[in-house]
Amino acid sequence: MSIVEMKVPVIGESVTEVTLSEWLKADGEYVEQDEAICEFESDKATLEFPAEAAGKLIYVAAEGDDLEIGALVAKIDTSASGGDAAPKETAAAPAPAAKAEEPAPAAAPAPSTSYAAGTPSPAAGKILREADVDPATVNGTGRDGRITKDDAQKAAAAPKAAPAAAPAPSSAPAAAPAPASFSRATRTEKMSRMRRTIASRLVSAKNNTAMLTTFNEVDLTEVMALRKKVQDKFVEKYGTKLGFMSIFAKACAVALMEMPDVNAHLAEDEKSLIYHDFVDISFAVSTPTGLVVPPINNIESLHFADIELKLKDLAARARANKLSIEEMQGGTFTITNGGVFGSMLSTPILNQPQSAILGMHNIIQRPVAVNGEVKIRPMMYLALSYDHRVIDGSSSVTFLVRVKQLLEDPTLLLLGV
Repeated sequence: MSIVEMKVPVIGESVTEVTLSEWLKADGEYVEQDEAICEFESDKATLEFPAEAAGKLIYVAAEGDDLEIGALVAKIDTSASGGDAAPKETAAAPAPAAKAEEPAPAAAPAPSTSYAAGTPSPAAGKILREADVDPATVNGTGRDGRITKDDAQKAAAAPKAAPAAAPAPSSAPAAAPAPASFSRATRTEKMSRMRRTIASRLVSAKNNTAMLTTFNEVDLTEVMALRKKVQDKFVEKYGTKLGFMSIFAKACAVALMEMPDVNAHLAEDEKSLIYHDFVDISFAVSTPTGLVVPPINNIESLHFADIELKLKDLAARARANKLSIEEMQGGTFTITNGGVFGSMLSTPILNQPQSAILGMHNIIQRPVAVNGEVKIRPMMYLALSYDHRVIDGSSSVTFLVRVKQLLEDPTLLLLGV
C-alpha cells in the first residue's frame, strides 16, 4: 500500500489555522489528482484543497475541525484503482419494479447512485439558495452528477415556472403547521472562522485604540441631481451606473490627500506614524459568512467608472467566496454603508491598523433650513470614527466638513478645487 498524506498547506503569512468547513468527496471514494476534496475556511476566505495524487481518499479530520498549518487532513491510498474505492455511505439503489404485464428480467446488478448526484458544490449551493431554486430541479453536469457553479447560474437565470392555479373556493386549505406555544428551545452552533476572526478584531479595535466618533449631516440634493442628469450617458459610455459610493469615495480621497493625518496609521512599535501618499479605500461588503473589507487601490487616481466597475466585481466575488487573501489585505481608510440596510445613525468600529472609517447611512427626506426657508431635502448622517492617538479632534471634524462640502457642491469635486 502506498499512502500520500494530505496536510494543511501554507496559505498566507498571517494565517496560522483553518477550519475544515466541508468535505467535497466521500470517505473511501476514488479521487483524481488535483481534484478538490474539501474546503478550508480561513480568517479571510474559503479555499478548495486539491488532491496531491489519485487514489482512495481516507478521512483523518472531520468537518468543523480547527487545523493548524501542516496538520494532517486526509490520506490517499495510491495503490487503489477507481473500481476498488467507493464511498462508504453509498448504498446500492433498489432495482426498479417490473411492470405487471412484462416478465421479470434476468437478475442484474442494481444501479448504484453516487453520493454527489444532485448535490451542489458550495458555490453552487449559495447561488441556488439566493435564487430560491430547489437543487432537486437542477441537472448536475459535474463529476458523478454534481451540480456545478455554472449549472446553478443557469438555473438561477432561467425563468421561474408559472405558479400553480389557485384551488377552487370549495377546496379545503392545507393545514399549516401550528407554531409551538411558549417554546423555550435553544441550540448551539459553532461560530464560523470568519465570524470568530471578526469578533476578535472588533474587540481588539475597541480595547487597543482611543476610538472616538464625530458626526455631521450632508444635503445630497446636488449629488442626486448630478446622477439624474448624467446617468443615461454614463451607462451608455461605461456600461455601469454612477452610484453614490464612487462619489463618496472620490470625496474622501480628495480630503485624505489634503489631510494626510487621517490617512496615516500607527506603526507596530507605537512610536511612529506611517503616512501614505496614496489612498486605498476598503469597502465593507456583507456576505453570507460575514463582513469583508476588500480595498480598491489608488482611489485618488481612478475615474468614477473605474471605481464603480471594481466595486461591482469585488462585491460579486466576495459573496461567492472568490476573493484571494491578497485581495483582502491593505487599505488606508474604510467606508461602510449601513444605509443600504436602513440604518439612520451608527458608530462604525475601526478597521485596524487603519485610523479612520466613514459610516454612510440612509437618505431621508427631511425639512431643513435653507437661506431662512424650510425646505424638504434628501439628507444623510455621516459618522467618522477615528483613533485619537493618531488624529486630533480638530482634524477629524475638519475632514468630515471637507467631505460634506465636496458632496454638497460636487462641481468642486469634479474640478479638483
